[in-house]
Amino acid sequence: MNSIAEFFQYILNSEELIRTGGLLVITFIVFAENGLFFAFFLPGDYLVFLAGVFCGTGILNVPIGILLLCMFAAAVLGSLVGYIFGKYFGDMFENRPDSFFFKKKHIETTRKYFDKYGSRTLIISRFLPVVRTFAPILAGLVKMSLPSFMINNVAGGLIWIGTLTGGGYLFGERFPWIVDYVQYIIIFFLAITTFTVIKGYLNARKEMG
Repeated sequence: MNSIAEFFQYILNSEELIRTGGLLVITFIVFAENGLFFAFFLPGDYLVFLAGVFCGTGILNVPIGILLLCMFAAAVLGSLVGYIFGKYFGDMFENRPDSFFFKKKHIETTRKYFDKYGSRTLIISRFLPVVRTFAPILAGLVKMSLPSFMINNVAGGLIWIGTLTGGGYLFGERFPWIVDYVQYIIIFFLAITTFTVIKGYLNARKEMG
């Protein structure tokens, strides 16, 4: 049990992931968090931002072009896998009982965003934890056309990675001392994440009630 707990502590520690796992582990985490329903709890926004910061300071010894390409490809391909899963296996969510790795409320919250924003949800959801994971799955479930999905998927991936990873790189390059305050960056993103998830859930419950 201790080894399992240590594993979860590791994969939830963005700084440790970047320092020890390098580009390969970061890429896999971004891929999984963007479309595999059981990976919704993995770090997202602050992982891709810190990857940019660490790249800018030289701690992550990877050219920024390669980092951006890998992050973008992982985000787009992860969402595509989620879409395919939702299209062919999404019906099982309708009667699936809640578990640690799946909550019906996540699907309902995501559905509310689709009702409100349509296909643009795939762009907006890039900055919404949990919704980011379930949006492509729901897009497949409602049988959104593949061309429409891919246009919004690619656009969302470009904006998300360009803003956070690109912005993180500029911060790290110009203000290298920022690495001494990584814990505050994580707390900041966690606060936004928690607020967004709770607000989205409460709004969904209110509209459903």
